[in-house]
Amino acid sequence: MSDAPVTLHTTTVGDDDAVPTVVFLHGLFGQGRNFTQIAKALTPQARSLLVDLPDHGRSGWTERFDYTRVADLVAAELREGVAAERPVHVVGHSMGGKVAMVLALRHPDLVDRLVVADIAPAAGGSTGEFAYLLDSLAALDLESIARRSDADEQLAERVDDARVRGFLLQNLRADGDAFRWQANLALLRRDLAQIGDFPDVGDATFDHPVLWVAGDRSDYIRDEHDPVMRGLFPRTTLVTIKGAGHWVHSEQPEAFVSTLRTFLGLGEG
Repeated sequence: MSDAPVTLHTTTVGDDDAVPTVVFLHGLFGQGRNFTQIAKALTPQARSLLVDLPDHGRSGWTERFDYTRVADLVAAELREGVAAERPVHVVGHSMGGKVAMVLALRHPDLVDRLVVADIAPAAGGSTGEFAYLLDSLAALDLESIARRSDADEQLAERVDDARVRGFLLQNLRADGDAFRWQANLALLRRDLAQIGDFPDVGDATFDHPVLWVAGDRSDYIRDEHDPVMRGLFPRTTLVTIKGAGHWVHSEQPEAFVSTLRTFLGLGEG
């Protein structure tokens, strides 16, 4: 990642005067708006900040992927904005969960409570599925696409699940009479190994309450991750949501919101 400034796009959901603020960090292929319904479900007791991470959504592109630099970019955004007067709660899913963990470890003054959804502070195992999806998107012939349904038809030859296709094609944007990718697919594919890894954080620890959320149909959080997680985050509570895979918040939104409300002390909606 170069030293050139990178602008992060954010969206606020809820009353600006509401306290606390909950910051949402999305996973690979995602964007802040993926958490819109979750954020709305936390109102009026909280306001939320939905962040597009670098190389995703409407945020700027970078030259290489680096969790430390991404976390520092988010920290700068929060320090100048919603966390200027008081710390915020941070919720991160998958890749965004790793960003959230590094953010809390490097900038603990900004974070009150941390929620890490279906990811561990470790190498994420096989990235083959994500490589396949990135290759599938890159293989689309954008010049032959006149409408979004054309892209869906092409992608269906490689990705059977219509829900997954819909999620991936959120990254496709109309640009005049043509279509382009909003996400930096080339960088994400090239640096996928770094995205699947976790950076060296030295002897840093975060001694605030941490909620670690697993989907019971996912294998991203495993028994061997527990001592590593608790070494970095000694006040960790692990909760497993039934009927959820890796995309816990979208597969079981009501259970996810209820879990968030309880952990963040927001009461019932």
